[in-house]
Amino acid sequence: MPEAVLKGRVALVTGVSRRKGIGFAIAQRLAMLGADVFIHSYSPYDATQPWGADPDGISALIALLQKYGTRIAHAQGNFLDPAVPGQIMGTAVQTLGHIDILIANHAYSKMGNLEQLTAAEIDTHLHINVRGTLLLVQAFAAQHSGCSGGRVVLLTSGQHLNPMPEELSYIASKGALHQLTLSLSAYLIGRGITVNAINPGATDTGYASSELYESVLRANPQGRWGQPEDAARLIGWLVTDDAQWVTGQVINSTGGGV
Repeated sequence: MPEAVLKGRVALVTGVSRRKGIGFAIAQRLAMLGADVFIHSYSPYDATQPWGADPDGISALIALLQKYGTRIAHAQGNFLDPAVPGQIMGTAVQTLGHIDILIANHAYSKMGNLEQLTAAEIDTHLHINVRGTLLLVQAFAAQHSGCSGGRVVLLTSGQHLNPMPEELSYIASKGALHQLTLSLSAYLIGRGITVNAINPGATDTGYASSELYESVLRANPQGRWGQPEDAARLIGWLVTDDAQWVTGQVINSTGGGV
């Protein structure tokens, strides 16, 4: 068990709805490090995807997180509604007292090349991934005390390293988060809040076809896919006091690949 370096800190992690997902691995890591954790989910989205929702539901994830002995709370919400980010933050503060750490892990993703683009799909990606994240950061900053130790971590993708022509709406939204990182950092560092983003690279969360899976294995110099725990360990460090000098960075955690 890692040392409880986050004891007394409270984290909000969005997009925690499947045990195989990055969000759950992040929440688990933060709980292992001693943080109280408020998790957000929106299971109806996962239920529409090929990988499906967690078979045992969110209650099973909560039970697993509670084993670490810290406070765990949960709320569900669809960030397509512009009121929901503020509501989720408000519920988290009301339940756990304050939030020191925000991990914006949630993402809406649907395949679509140039010919397949629709205005509705572009808007959905931007509303959930960009607007939802910005409103969460706004609500987080508003409730933050101004003391040192505030942390925001955004999740981007590999759109700046490798072309992704079949996911144009998605990469537009993730590219926006990438570009927002430095400016948000500059705005918030005076309030004791660091802002960083990570690109976790190809991560085995159950979404890949067999062809894609084998292609990534061949391309990665370490001969494996990233695991959710790889991203979680990096984020677990970024939110500790040891990382207080790191802000405004977009970190590629890709095992040497793209």
